[in-house]
Amino acid sequence: MAECGRKALSLLEAARSRYESLQISDDVFGESGDDSSDNPFYSTSGDSNSDNNTPECCGDERRTGEVCCSQPAPPGSPNTQAEEEGWSDAVRDITIPSYTDTCGPTQKMPPTASVVDFFQLFVPDNVIQNMVTQTNMYAKKFQERFGSEEGWHSVTVPEMKAFLGFIISTSVHRCESVLSIWSSGFFANKSIAPKMSQARFEKILKYFHVVAFRSSHGSQGLYKIQPFLDSLQQSFSSTFCPSQTQVLHEPLIDEDPVFIATCTERELRKRKKRKFSLWVRQCSSTGFICQIYVHLKEGPGPDGLDTLKNKPQLHSLVAKQLCQDLSGRNAIIFTGPSITSLHLFQEFEKQDIYCCGLLSSRKSDCTGLPQSMLGNSEVLQHRGQSRTKMKGNMSLICWYNKGNFRFLTNAFSPSKQGVIIKRKRGEIPCPLAVEAFAAHLSYICKYDDKYSKYFIFHKPNKTWQQVFWLTISMAINNAYILYKMSDVYHVKRYSRAQFGERLVKELLDVDDCSPTA
Repeated sequence: MAECGRKALSLLEAARSRYESLQISDDVFGESGDDSSDNPFYSTSGDSNSDNNTPECCGDERRTGEVCCSQPAPPGSPNTQAEEEGWSDAVRDITIPSYTDTCGPTQKMPPTASVVDFFQLFVPDNVIQNMVTQTNMYAKKFQERFGSEEGWHSVTVPEMKAFLGFIISTSVHRCESVLSIWSSGFFANKSIAPKMSQARFEKILKYFHVVAFRSSHGSQGLYKIQPFLDSLQQSFSSTFCPSQTQVLHEPLIDEDPVFIATCTERELRKRKKRKFSLWVRQCSSTGFICQIYVHLKEGPGPDGLDTLKNKPQLHSLVAKQLCQDLSGRNAIIFTGPSITSLHLFQEFEKQDIYCCGLLSSRKSDCTGLPQSMLGNSEVLQHRGQSRTKMKGNMSLICWYNKGNFRFLTNAFSPSKQGVIIKRKRGEIPCPLAVEAFAAHLSYICKYDDKYSKYFIFHKPNKTWQQVFWLTISMAINNAYILYKMSDVYHVKRYSRAQFGERLVKELLDVDDCSPTA
């Protein structure tokens, strides 16, 4: 047993040494121990399932259980010969220009900075003041039309901060409803409840707005929060410089699993399905979300989510929006099957953006790819074997691991080799692109798993409110990442839960701001 442990450790150290330049953090939120099994880069846990048909590199498919590559058209189809042209079995090394940007925060926070100071890098006072103005405007107009409400008075900035604090508290203390804070039951929170009466909170919740009225230039579905989203995008870009490697994906925004497990079928039927889809560009070394893009199911024109599902090639529109700030920076983007396509990768290459993506003949746009590489080979293959074809700097890799998995990349030399480490099977050889894809995508999967614990639990019915509180959750998480990379973290080391508790108490101006153990 000890010998097996030493062997696994030596394999782990060898791979870590080879990939030291990736600088992927072992610890997303500072809450895991020193055990190497907590590092999603490697599958070294005792319950690792080596015989699973889906390897670690299948980010989205790992969640859905779908097979990555279905059977394509037969090699004799009319377009086969044309698609084979230009693709060669001869492989050569390629060189990616160096990444000149320095990953990390763009401004240095003083050691005395508070938790709310990090939060206000993304939600500053002027944004909160705008919420106050718009909420008061909406309340005035509403009462002019439907009659004045007894006891109502205009919201102030401290009240708006407290209002945000109460709803943010649901991300740390999972209560059935935000109103449970004032109850006498299990979900009551007597430490913050005295800062505002329940009646006052409900009145602010009733009239809360970011943009009260539709303007002549704001007819799109998210006009009620579009200025806030624009401000958030700007702050994400200006406060942090991501690493060279980044991931385009849809983060986990599903319902809380505890709620799903305990609610009745009738309650499930009453829950309205989301009317939007949210995509992000995320730094794969730190988890920092650099860019957000929202699609509405009922959106006008070809950007509607239903249209995108029927035409996978239109996902390239999402990718172009998310990567519009990366031109000329030599970044490497990892993508899932719905985004991966030869045309998109070639277009990005002209902008000095390099890509590595997982291919699926069912989900991906396979135009221009050789059909001989997309079909399942009749030759008996062994785990770790791979085939490669090249066209210019683009490589199409077919790698076998209890099933065929295909990757399209212009970011890694196809001749360079890596490994996938599994405790039961040891090393599984693979091209370097496959190992890099598995490393970054599995890190983001683990990041999502932990991050989903800290979603704001408030569940409004209106789509703009759902998007608003989701993006507020992302802003808080980005604030925590900046906090961990600052000098403040060396003075007071807060876990993610403690960081959330401290933020709530600072927003509510509670005297005892020390987080609970």
